[in-house]
Amino acid sequence: MTCTLEKQPCILDEKAKKVIRKALKVLGKKNLAFIMHNGSFPSAENQNTGFGSINSDGGKEFIEYASGLFDAIQLGPAGKTKSCDSSPYTGTIFSGNPLFINLKELTSKEWGKILSEETYYEIVSANPNKNDNKTAYSYVYKKYGEALQEAWNNFKANPVKKLDKEFQVFKRENDFWLDKDSLYEALSIEHGNDYWPLWSSETDKNLFNPQSIEQRMEFAKRIEEIEKKYSDEIELYKFTQFVISKQNEETREFAKKHNIKMIADRQVAFSDRDTWAYQSLFLKGWCLGCPPDYFSKDGQAWGFPVMDPDRMYNSDGSLDDGGLLLKNLYKKMFKENPGGVRIDHIVGLIDPWVYKAGKKPKIEEGAGRLYSSPEHPELSKYAIARMENLNDEVTADKEKRIKDLDKKQIKDYGRLIEKIVVAAAKEEGLDKDSIVCEDLGTLTTPVASVMKEFGLQGMKLTQFVEADKPEDPYRCCNIDNRCWAMVGTHDNEPIKMWADQNIHTHVGYLHAKNLVDDLFAEADNKDDIIVRLTDDAKFLAQTKLVELFASKAENIQIFFTDYFNVYDVYNRPGTSGDANWSLRLPDNYKELSCINLAVILKLAIIARGHEFAEKNHKMIEKLEELIG
Repeated sequence: MTCTLEKQPCILDEKAKKVIRKALKVLGKKNLAFIMHNGSFPSAENQNTGFGSINSDGGKEFIEYASGLFDAIQLGPAGKTKSCDSSPYTGTIFSGNPLFINLKELTSKEWGKILSEETYYEIVSANPNKNDNKTAYSYVYKKYGEALQEAWNNFKANPVKKLDKEFQVFKRENDFWLDKDSLYEALSIEHGNDYWPLWSSETDKNLFNPQSIEQRMEFAKRIEEIEKKYSDEIELYKFTQFVISKQNEETREFAKKHNIKMIADRQVAFSDRDTWAYQSLFLKGWCLGCPPDYFSKDGQAWGFPVMDPDRMYNSDGSLDDGGLLLKNLYKKMFKENPGGVRIDHIVGLIDPWVYKAGKKPKIEEGAGRLYSSPEHPELSKYAIARMENLNDEVTADKEKRIKDLDKKQIKDYGRLIEKIVVAAAKEEGLDKDSIVCEDLGTLTTPVASVMKEFGLQGMKLTQFVEADKPEDPYRCCNIDNRCWAMVGTHDNEPIKMWADQNIHTHVGYLHAKNLVDDLFAEADNKDDIIVRLTDDAKFLAQTKLVELFASKAENIQIFFTDYFNVYDVYNRPGTSGDANWSLRLPDNYKELSCINLAVILKLAIIARGHEFAEKNHKMIEKLEELIG
């Protein structure tokens, strides 16, 4: 076989797209989704401000590019991030990220030209990364703030009547989260920083966490005082959120016309802003993290708050304030993203690992699973698992510590999924297939049981295959149809880089052997193919993509670095710095050479066996015509 991984131009005509779509159907694929976080979107010509957005002209051009080939675009978390932390996974749960605003649109007549073209093009001209496919986070954070202040000042002075009316409606409909988030903005100005634990006033730290009627009255007066003192700053914050919301809605309509759906990403974390606003709903003294494992001997101390089980449900089973908070969040996400919601770290939702604040997330320092620790002196009151469910030979931090569960226990573990996530999806007209569960890595017995009970779809990452384990769930022959499969996510190296690192290694040989067994079962020259896979990185990378499409998975996702052969990493877990979360698709992406889907799909059909290939020989011929 000739490796043509890098020989397909990135522009496919409508005829070629139709052939590709038919080939995907032959292979049993229901969805092909493109993964790219908002900041990574390319810019249109002369519009590179330093940060990407699907709302920009460049974003809409990409939607047009993807139309007819992809079904959906998987975005990253959409919350507001901090000036000192660009990670989308620590953003706000309700407020949108102002950096996703299309500033150019604010210079248009429809928006009353509230932003001057001079300001806009100054931002574009001074972008320090205008010749590089990287975001300029610190630069745009400051410049967008200045531009939005100008836009707000002009809007106040000369409001567009239609937009002003919509703005007033937006504020009323979203006051349940908007009032708190904008008040936090005012208090950040008052105290000179946006990290509330450093504020000098205990009152301001606890405005929504009163401990008595007297405090409630005192705090209400303080809120009124701050709202009056910073009324303009508060209105600016609300206006910014209105702009984001309106542009998002217009982009959804644009995407709908091009048959592209958006898939949202719900991070496991709560931002500082959310922790402050809803601290009364969190379990005091406990944080969410990960137990020690191969990658981290002390575990991962994320420091994220944990929902208090006592504030999730009332005695009659209805939702208490904590449950209502989460349901409102998911309802908003499903409403705004008809393609569904990817839930990051589903384990943290169903069977979270918690540790004491100030300690390490280790058993010997008091850590444990919130609902699976009947022996724990402090967590036992929340336990759904009973002592007889425990495997005494397995420590509390291991996946299979819970050996079995009865039906009632599974239902109790799944109460949040049933009453909040699935219920929110149904109320917004979606079904359980709109829920994508990130279940990579640790998968405890309670999580696996709940996902099976509710028929939830998890993820299979073929780059994660442990090649020495025949039953590895990420290996092609073991992937079932009810899942979302991909070669890598935002946390992985692109498949080309992975292949370069695995040739001429023993691990690479094991991968090669598995690939031959799974994809070349009927070949007469298996040994030759193994040798080539261990020597030729391009061939190995292509074959890993063939494995993805040859699998039974009904839904396929592909990260932008893999599709466009971008030889760079978006995020390296466990590291920090400007390199993370900054990679963008180059503005000239249409001139790049992306993966050759025609070749990959043809080989995937052949990999299913001679009988399958014979049955679909006409499809193979059509793909060969595209290959040329």
